[in-house]
Amino acid sequence: MSGQPEGPSWIDAHCHLELREYPATAEVIQRAREAGVRRAVIVGQFHGPGDFGTALQVARAHPDYLAPTMGIHPHEAARPTPADWERLEELCAEPDVRAVGEAGLDYYYDHSPRPEQRAGFARQCALAKRLGKPLVVHVRDAHQECAEIIASEGVARGVIHCFTGDTGAARRYLDLGFFISLSGILTYKKTEALQDAARFVPLDRLMVETDSPYLAPAPHRGKRNEPMHVGVTGHRLAELKGLPVEDVAAATSANATSMFRLP
Repeated sequence: MSGQPEGPSWIDAHCHLELREYPATAEVIQRAREAGVRRAVIVGQFHGPGDFGTALQVARAHPDYLAPTMGIHPHEAARPTPADWERLEELCAEPDVRAVGEAGLDYYYDHSPRPEQRAGFARQCALAKRLGKPLVVHVRDAHQECAEIIASEGVARGVIHCFTGDTGAARRYLDLGFFISLSGILTYKKTEALQDAARFVPLDRLMVETDSPYLAPAPHRGKRNEPMHVGVTGHRLAELKGLPVEDVAAATSANATSMFRLP
């Protein structure tokens, strides 16, 4: 007996498992394994001057399961000191850190002034290119400028995480060579434009994610999300594409494995 559940096998391409929110990481991983999730990408973030959170610590405690990234979210773009930018470069250069980000633009909340958001995003684009690592992108209400910055910085490999755009936005990112990652939002009502985009994007350019602890898929909406739920989004994607769930699981997992160079 392998100990793995029968059925589709998933990779959660984007989750946040900070110790303050998930003190019992081993239990979270066990529940995910039991749900057929074989690996997860844990996204590390800048929380304030001198503080890059616990994602790297958590990932290194579970190296067979969690693969870390590190970045500065657009919400925090105005807060890093020069020392924080230096520290980000050091962390992203670590061999086990698989990507730069999440970085990007958020013009919906505008928690940081837009010029600082653009400058911080461009800086992380350049860092990803310099290190030869993929870029994990957060974008909301800023698709045109986001795509323009990616193109101007010459970033050739990355993923638009928690994609919420329409088919036109998806096409723009695909043309840049980027992948699209879909979250539990795909399972919500009144997301027709997103569902159309999910049908449009080729299966070999898609991933699925939870963005835990946020965006739990229906019927868990409103509760704390966990990697164990990523398959719910995967099943919805299979429905929209009219494909067997096993094919969607295999393709999205292969895409994440290749993007983040997972074992």
